[in-house]
Amino acid sequence: MSGHSKWSQIKHKKAKTDVQKGKVFTKLIREITIAARQGGGDAAGNPRLRLAIQTAKESNMPYDNIQRAVKKGTGELEGQVLEEFSYEGYGPAGVALIIDVVSDNRNRTTGEVRHALTKHGGSLGENGCVAWNFDTRGVIAVDRKRADEDTVMAAALEAGASDVSDEGDVFEVYTDPAELSVVGDALKQAGIPYESTGVHKVPKTFVKLLGDDARKVLRLVEALEDLDDVQRVSANFDIPDEILQQG
Repeated sequence: MSGHSKWSQIKHKKAKTDVQKGKVFTKLIREITIAARQGGGDAAGNPRLRLAIQTAKESNMPYDNIQRAVKKGTGELEGQVLEEFSYEGYGPAGVALIIDVVSDNRNRTTGEVRHALTKHGGSLGENGCVAWNFDTRGVIAVDRKRADEDTVMAAALEAGASDVSDEGDVFEVYTDPAELSVVGDALKQAGIPYESTGVHKVPKTFVKLLGDDARKVLRLVEALEDLDDVQRVSANFDIPDEILQQG
């Protein structure tokens, strides 16, 4: 399994029992609000909103919180004026980073991101400096203990998935982002539960890291993910499992 993909799964499992659930909820609320603002408040006709609500439910967010976030997005309730944008940059050992944020104050967010990067041996880059190395794809992770590869492959490809990859502990089903919900529903209907689902920036090439470089990159990614305005961090590191598990 590629290092960053494995790290994403570890972070997903940690988030379910995170003592800072309030921070997790804040990020989810912002995602719901942005999704509703861009595509409307009807989840049936708004794939991004549907995914955001599903993720919120999986994180045990109260229904009222979800509905308020939707209404803030559609303008039925007043809320912060949120802006969605991304930074590109580099971490230790030349690891490529894309940092997706939702913010009500671009200057504040830029300062916080720059500080975290500088403190942990990274740097901001120009727009486009690393984006070429990432594809935006829908990703569904299926625990290999729940289904065999042939079953997952057959159900996923029949539903329109583009590929299925054996990543060790899980099978990763790749889709066009617009088809993510359709493929996820098809897996459920086939009796195949999945661990997580989402739209990710998937690296085309990876930087293999060991020792201090690996630990430095993980500290940087954690520092960035801990910022309130940062929704997600994509990176092209490949780090051994034993080091990831310590992260």
